[in-house]
Amino acid sequence: MNYDHIFSSALSEIRDEGRYRVFMDIERKNGDFPNATWHTENGKKDIVVWCSNDYLGMGQHPDVIKAMKDAIDKVGTGSGGTRNISGTHHYHVMLEAELADLHGKDAGLVFTSGYISNEASISTIARLLPGCIIYSDELNHASMINGVLGGKCEKRIFRHNSVEHLEELLAADDADTPKIILFESVYSMDGDFAPIEEFCDLADKYNSMTYMDEVHAVGMYGPRGGGVAEKLGLMDRIDIIEGTLGKAFGLMGGYITASKDIVDCVRSFSPGFIFTTSLSPTLVAGALASVRHLKNSNIEREIHQERAATLKARMRKADLPVMPSDSHIVPVLVGDPVVCKQASDILLNDYGIYVQPINYPTVPRGTERLRFAPNPLHTDDMMDHLIDALSKVWQKLEIDKYSSAA
Repeated sequence: MNYDHIFSSALSEIRDEGRYRVFMDIERKNGDFPNATWHTENGKKDIVVWCSNDYLGMGQHPDVIKAMKDAIDKVGTGSGGTRNISGTHHYHVMLEAELADLHGKDAGLVFTSGYISNEASISTIARLLPGCIIYSDELNHASMINGVLGGKCEKRIFRHNSVEHLEELLAADDADTPKIILFESVYSMDGDFAPIEEFCDLADKYNSMTYMDEVHAVGMYGPRGGGVAEKLGLMDRIDIIEGTLGKAFGLMGGYITASKDIVDCVRSFSPGFIFTTSLSPTLVAGALASVRHLKNSNIEREIHQERAATLKARMRKADLPVMPSDSHIVPVLVGDPVVCKQASDILLNDYGIYVQPINYPTVPRGTERLRFAPNPLHTDDMMDHLIDALSKVWQKLEIDKYSSAA
């Protein structure tokens, strides 16, 4: 058995398809976001980051930096263990209470990432419900899909954001069977919103629980940054709200908020929570400062929404194929994986613009795209430079013939 050949063949296959992932070696500049330094084999190069999930620049906010420095001086760095073996610091307790309050829930639970919070929580909750059936939107994140698989229960996949199809599936199953409806509030690749109220109405009608992923919305929407559900006044209708600390809050980690019993069950039964070293209290202190700041400050959200709307308008004016998006996500269709990577490379090498190509399996084949994430610190001059560069790259690679056929 030639093991090396198996692995090299697998890598060659994704390279040939144009979807081999390259990890960019970048160094963010404190106080100068979204500027960064790109470390290459030929030296360093200054770039502007256009694809960061640090949507509001909170990863470099003075309050957050100070909180982390103060925490290091006070308690040191690492957590020292799992949550049940010396790894629950007072910072964890305060952050979980702050997150529960943010979403109007009884309790919160912090994980090491948003991926783990979804996978661990969904699988645990599903296993605890006898005969559970999960109804999952077809575009749900991989972490939610793996949570469903880990739950080892029956599943139904409904067409993206289709209230009608979801009801068909719910109506076809036994009314007394435990059910969970899984969906996201904002879908990160297309930038569209879920019909949250309609899904909640179906949950009431068919006696189902609701589990909503708000990772691309927490900090971003609602008067206190509670997400789309807060903006729409629907938080009380969602049983479990999951979020992240790694996007708008600018740090690292994930969480769920729900009733005390649901949170305690995940805390008590989930291997993904029980056997993992807890987040460093330094990180948690920064997240706590970020959540508290965004509960009381709307200026970051207001500027961010203006920047996203402005970029979309400028791209449309330049006849660039911006995909429909009602949120802060700005996807630009390419339609071919190889050309998408070529466009990203040219933008980076020739123009100092870093935007990651998004290819299959993250998005369906034929819908490959460049996904831009403008933030409050992207200036008009940066946008002018971006639009000019994109227009030249589109012409050079004749991308219209790919995107128009997609």
